[in-house]
Amino acid sequence: MDKMKHCSFCGRSNNEVNMLITGINGCICDDCAQEANKVVMENRKSTNKFEIGTLPTPKEIKEYLDQYVIGQDEAKISMSVAVYNHYKRLQYEQGRDDANDVEIEKSNIIMVGSTGTGKTLLARTIAKMLLVPFTIVDATVLTEAGYVGEDVESILSRLLQECNYDASVAERGIVFIDEIDKIARKSDNPSITRDVSGEGVQQGLLKLLEGSVINVPPYGGRKHPDQKFIQVNTKNILFICGGAFDGIERRIAQRLNTHVVGFDAVENTAKVDKSNLMQYIAPMDLKAFGLIPEIIGRLPILTHLEPLDRDALRNILTEPKNSIIKQYTRLFEIDGTKLKFQPEVLDFIVDKAIEFKLGARGLRSIVESIMMEKMFETPSSKPKTLTITLEYAKKQIDKVASKIANSQQ
Repeated sequence: MDKMKHCSFCGRSNNEVNMLITGINGCICDDCAQEANKVVMENRKSTNKFEIGTLPTPKEIKEYLDQYVIGQDEAKISMSVAVYNHYKRLQYEQGRDDANDVEIEKSNIIMVGSTGTGKTLLARTIAKMLLVPFTIVDATVLTEAGYVGEDVESILSRLLQECNYDASVAERGIVFIDEIDKIARKSDNPSITRDVSGEGVQQGLLKLLEGSVINVPPYGGRKHPDQKFIQVNTKNILFICGGAFDGIERRIAQRLNTHVVGFDAVENTAKVDKSNLMQYIAPMDLKAFGLIPEIIGRLPILTHLEPLDRDALRNILTEPKNSIIKQYTRLFEIDGTKLKFQPEVLDFIVDKAIEFKLGARGLRSIVESIMMEKMFETPSSKPKTLTITLEYAKKQIDKVASKIANSQQ
């Protein structure tokens, strides 16, 4: 008869446990193994901090962004510097012994650019590189507390969900607030109705952006007195806001014309690039659009994204690491088919994206319309090669256009 074995941790015998794992000089039961795993995971969470030696430099961050985002060099540089300084600041604060030493404030970011220029992609790519908790929230669903919609605190609920409700990990994450322009103040004129999804939401965001301890409902939804809350300090959370700010070019143009006064007025006006007024954006333009000064002050880094021209859209189709064409090529490779696009087809796709004015986001829908029938037929027929011609692409797009025209009649 085998000698009775006991768990080296809890002392129970092999008859008292489901499983006993034997080592060189001892044993551990399945219950103790599970508890040990919990301890290890908690320890990982508590020690999972950035070391300044491993934090990539701004140049390294930009080089990583270049693999996924075409163009937008100015926005990439602004983002790279802001993110590097933010996490360098965290390291500085952790090692700061003297309470009277210089305290560095965080630098939240606001990105302005038309739809499909890559605002969300920039933020998501940086979070992927740094391996930090990251969440995207849509400002359009936010309302003042007590009204239909979501409270401002729901932003942090989503960040907590990303890191398994560990507040210490969430407190060094990144939050991307999309469609920030949709909560702009609707009018400067006083009204008998409340602006519950405009200025009221901006006031609610102030405490998040500046850094304070927020009581967050763990599963989102409305607050109520009997609910348990998770306290989250937003002091070290980096907030990146993005918005199209449709029509802000008119305000920029008005400001530029207003400031051009004197004998050299004509000369200065000629220097303004009227095809890309977004590059001249200033905080005062955001205020004129409807953001309150307090919000603007808590988003000190203002950067813009250039409108995508034809060459940029053409490069987006093929060059990035996860470009649209590479994705479809891999999809067909899985079925054993080598997919090729004629160069004229790519030019045709770009022309249609410009015509529809959807930016890079429109490229995917156009390619999807062209490829839908082939994606339906190919898994059954399994051809060795498949070449998409210009004639076929035009035929598929014409089908979609005729369906839309018939539905509108």
